[in-house]
Amino acid sequence: MTRQEYKAMVDAALEEYFRDVESIPIAGLAESMRYSLLAGGKRIRPTLVLEFCRICGGEISEALPVACAIEMLHTYSLIHDDLPCMDNDDFRRGRPTNHVVYGECTATLAGDALQAEAFGTILRSALSPERKARCAEYLADAVGLDGMCGGQYLDMLGEGHALGERELDEINSRKTGALLIAACRMGVAAAGGSEKQLDAASRYGAAIGLAFQIRDDMLDVLGTAKELGKPIGSDAQEQKNTYMALYGAERCSAMVGKLTVQAKAVLHESFSDTAFLDALADSMAVRTN
Repeated sequence: MTRQEYKAMVDAALEEYFRDVESIPIAGLAESMRYSLLAGGKRIRPTLVLEFCRICGGEISEALPVACAIEMLHTYSLIHDDLPCMDNDDFRRGRPTNHVVYGECTATLAGDALQAEAFGTILRSALSPERKARCAEYLADAVGLDGMCGGQYLDMLGEGHALGERELDEINSRKTGALLIAACRMGVAAAGGSEKQLDAASRYGAAIGLAFQIRDDMLDVLGTAKELGKPIGSDAQEQKNTYMALYGAERCSAMVGKLTVQAKAVLHESFSDTAFLDALADSMAVRTN
């Protein structure tokens, strides 16, 4: 399948969630959840779930709820990142952020609900109990104390302090990398893949995760508001610790290239059909949004 076909499949599946609540009092909360869940985006994480499932010999239709679940989790993180108590952003993907439209309290609850529904979506899927449990475990590991939430906390602690590469890696391996690693691992788990495949998927996810964050930092300086769908230069304005601030554009570009090569090399050790994931890594290295 192509990236666009995967994206269309995920978009169509996500459309079916949280829609039949118009007649009950919580309809406003569901509307807020759907506002951000269906706001577009590249659907990279669900695509990784589906493609790793495929190359491990699994049925992508059975992994589709898992793919939707990780996008729900990712959406929750974006809603909360944008809140006034966090990054205080007014735009996301070219639209007003959730709290701007629905208010801070509803946006907070929408994120909370999406996190819970992500795990429910996995556990209600048609996968075997063992495969469900592994997918849910990998997702929990990516989000909790030593994952995305821990990374956000470290990022907050680092504000106003000049951090080095080790500290930046500590933050971003949790805040950005952990969920990309989880997407790859969940795809292998949904297919019942081997431990060797799981290890390769983890290392691929770690490499593209770091490359993704470095590229993100570059785009906040070198991109345009039209391409990104949000104002640029906010990292510098808020004196955030970024790879661009630490290394500059030339070295960051070289790091992204090296990590992309590493990611592809890891795949070739354990999988025979790597063309899609090779191309995905290459495209992420030069993305403009």
